[in-house]
Amino acid sequence: MTQYLFTTPRLGFRTWQSFDLDDFAAINSDQEVMRFFQKPLSREETQAMMDRMQRMFEEKGYCYFAVDLLETKELIGTIGLGWKTFESDFTPCVDIGWRIGKTWWNRGLASEGALACLNFAQQNQITEVVSMASIGNTASIQVMKKIGMDFWKEFDHYELKNFPNIQRCSLYRIVF
Repeated sequence: MTQYLFTTPRLGFRTWQSFDLDDFAAINSDQEVMRFFQKPLSREETQAMMDRMQRMFEEKGYCYFAVDLLETKELIGTIGLGWKTFESDFTPCVDIGWRIGKTWWNRGLASEGALACLNFAQQNQITEVVSMASIGNTASIQVMKKIGMDFWKEFDHYELKNFPNIQRCSLYRIVF
């Protein structure tokens, strides 16, 4: 039986396992899912991301978690917290993010999962969480609003300087 760190009525949050690679690689290689990222990820890049998330969980006690749909035990993607240190006036910081396979879009799962992650952050004495998305990513910005985050500012994301079509980002935050 799968051990979850926490659950919502529909979702289970856990650390990454080797059996997640095929499903997560399929999500990360989808052009539509990755539209607001630098590029789709290869299987090797997906494995490296999973490895980074495991290390982050071991070091910080949080990461972008593997998220299962409880009803079917299918991996739907990732929702969770990350530690951001890229060059900006608001880093280092904890951010919240999500990447869900398009099969599961428009069901309220990102919002449900993100709210659970904000609760997890609070329980772990994290006092501020930010979230960022390219200004054209209206679906993610809508999730930020839906989970109670407030618009902070727009900024040019340093790590996206070679991707001008997605570099301008909206930054939201919530303080507990």
